[in-house]
Amino acid sequence: MDLFRLTATRASELLRRRELSPVDLLESVLARTAATEPKINAITEQWVDDARARAAASEARFAAGRAVGALEGVPLMLKDEQPIAGHLLEDGCLLERGNVATETHPIVERIQAAGAVVHARTTTPEYCCAPVTHSKLWGVTRNPWNPDFTPGGSSGGSGAVLAAGSTLLATGSDIGGSIRIPASFCGVVGFKPPFGRVPGMAPFNSDTYCADGPMGRSVADVALLQNVISGPWVGDAASLREVSAVSGEIGSLSGIRIALCLDLGGYDVDPAIEANTRAVGAALVAAGAVVDLVELPWGPERTLATAWPHFGAVMGPFIEAIAEGDPARADQLMPYTRAFAASAATGGDYVSGLEAESAFYRPFAELMTDYDVLICPTIATTGLAADEPCIDSAAVFSKLMTLPFNVIGRVPVLAVPSGRAPNGVPTGVQIVGRTYDDAVVFRVGAALEQELGLWTDEAWWPAV
Repeated sequence: MDLFRLTATRASELLRRRELSPVDLLESVLARTAATEPKINAITEQWVDDARARAAASEARFAAGRAVGALEGVPLMLKDEQPIAGHLLEDGCLLERGNVATETHPIVERIQAAGAVVHARTTTPEYCCAPVTHSKLWGVTRNPWNPDFTPGGSSGGSGAVLAAGSTLLATGSDIGGSIRIPASFCGVVGFKPPFGRVPGMAPFNSDTYCADGPMGRSVADVALLQNVISGPWVGDAASLREVSAVSGEIGSLSGIRIALCLDLGGYDVDPAIEANTRAVGAALVAAGAVVDLVELPWGPERTLATAWPHFGAVMGPFIEAIAEGDPARADQLMPYTRAFAASAATGGDYVSGLEAESAFYRPFAELMTDYDVLICPTIATTGLAADEPCIDSAAVFSKLMTLPFNVIGRVPVLAVPSGRAPNGVPTGVQIVGRTYDDAVVFRVGAALEQELGLWTDEAWWPAV
């Protein structure tokens, strides 16, 4: 196997046994990046010299038998949205070109302290406002499985580099599906932590829809990174003091009860995605779980009507403040950014929206008194064009089955592949737990990963 195809957990094992050099591992992913980046355009900037110095320092620590971090020597890319003091922070926007961050995101500090070899930043749509990844600043990011299609968004660059083999771990963030959408379209694993589990920065650390989270090529990889970035932080009053460690360890699902919902109450699910979701259900039965088909009274119209007041109170004003009421500045924004802000502005009363969110949560909570997890498709469609305009917000959200779990943002959601569609683009499912029950979604995900045997097979990954 090529070194760039190692999982992070496997690479870490080999590094700790001194059977693999951090320098050799980094050079493998750097070479892979050079080969794939012209085709997928998923990186905003690389820090090759700094990464080589970090890899050499890791090798020296291993050789000296010194204490090493949980991510020691493992190559990792950061989503461009997460600031690093002294480095560019452009948010995919022409108006931010050349902007330099003055502070560092807490998860970046934790990743660096854990010994990861951070070697690049990944693309996003402008201000993370779309489920695709293209912008006037960075161009179009393409899916390694089929370049005509998007890798998703807003963490699309992270999903693309993981699928391509350009790194072993990556960060993402999720306010409407931005980790789970690219995890599905790119055939990788991603985790939307429950609100407060991973610390964030103002103002979105106080947004119950929003979470920074890990992405990787296996459930264990994502657990490894999640355990590094979670936990309280003095800069975030919303960050939870309780530390909930998760694991990718494989075990029996005996006694686990799973609710399988195919359409969340009215999403128009493509037949290929439904078939792959049913196959997931069968695999979980084979792994020892009890799986029942269930219904939920949601659907895209109710979901979006519930979410718009929230977006109108948070994301809408954020974007309007960027334009500063200046038509010339507004013209430099992407059409999808302006369309999203316009839709959010019509969202309605915020207090009524909070009441609607509570009513939205109730049927899920009642269902989950009898089940440990809910499983459903991640996306209803088999793909979006790489340059999809995404200016019809209602039409776009009608395809995304991720938003309901931002509305009820205190639930943990693990996104894993379920198969591939006829166009070659992967499909995926969401494993949703009860509020703050992170461990169970990883338990189910690890068992499903073993039973399906898809992304654990080297033949799964795209050739690019």
